[in-house]
Amino acid sequence: MGWFQRLSEGLSKTRHTVRQSLDQFLGRTPDPALLEELEAALLSSDLGARVVDRMMKQVNEQARGADAATADGLQNVLSQTLYGVLTQASGPSLEQLIDKGHKPFVILVVGVNGVGKTTTIAKVAQRLVQAGRQPLLVAGDTFRAAAIDQLQVWADQVGVEVVRQRHGADPAAVAFDGIVAAKARAADVVLIDTAGRLHTKSNLMDELRKVKRVIGQELPGAPHEVLLVLDATVGQNALAQARQFDEAVGVTGLVLTKLDGTARGGIVVAIAEELKIPVRLVGVGEGVEDLQDFNPEAFVAALFGQPTACS
Repeated sequence: MGWFQRLSEGLSKTRHTVRQSLDQFLGRTPDPALLEELEAALLSSDLGARVVDRMMKQVNEQARGADAATADGLQNVLSQTLYGVLTQASGPSLEQLIDKGHKPFVILVVGVNGVGKTTTIAKVAQRLVQAGRQPLLVAGDTFRAAAIDQLQVWADQVGVEVVRQRHGADPAAVAFDGIVAAKARAADVVLIDTAGRLHTKSNLMDELRKVKRVIGQELPGAPHEVLLVLDATVGQNALAQARQFDEAVGVTGLVLTKLDGTARGGIVVAIAEELKIPVRLVGVGEGVEDLQDFNPEAFVAALFGQPTACS
């Protein structure tokens, strides 16, 4: 199965919610009740109130025309609006950033527990190895012994080195050791795992700020990317997490995981609209090939189940 097919499969639950509502327009003139139903379907997909409001204004304007009165016509209106939002918040891929960036290129990976941080780090590391680069992993989530062991298992599978300390060690000290080791070993990229317990707790954010500060002291300008991993299945809570991590450590890129298990795939759009943080990667499965660069046009096409004429 190709990447677009996997993405389309991953967004099938979200697509079904929206398409079901659009199909109500077949052979019917849009009326207030139908438009209200469409608005409810869009909101339930977690596209966000701001985006949905913009979409419905476009739909109301276009619905008066013969073409837009069809399900396909409305779909074109919606897809153009979504594409516009996503391209405003798009940016270079992670590989492009690394190509043009400092060596070692330091990526601080943040996010709450359970979103797939460690797995994402492993997948990115494997992609880098396949591209001929030398990554170094840093086990900065010292709060959980299992997290350190999990990162080591992934590293062994991928064939890369890990900088680690004992369970309970100071995460900033581990990050410091990682930067020193990366310079000594001429690593191309440093991927630093971090703890993710309770993003609402100030002590975690204080810890992350300290890690970021120590990294910058040892390597001025680092981290070069603060990559926030979000679980798409939690919908609007992912947007709340993005706001809080951004305020604490200045998020520069996003990874959306578990798009294959949610009817709330529209959260990608809501985050792009509100925070303007580039989505670097999206994940629609467990395999390494299921984590791919984010492509706005492919996302919109998969969301509606067919290619779109986005300009």
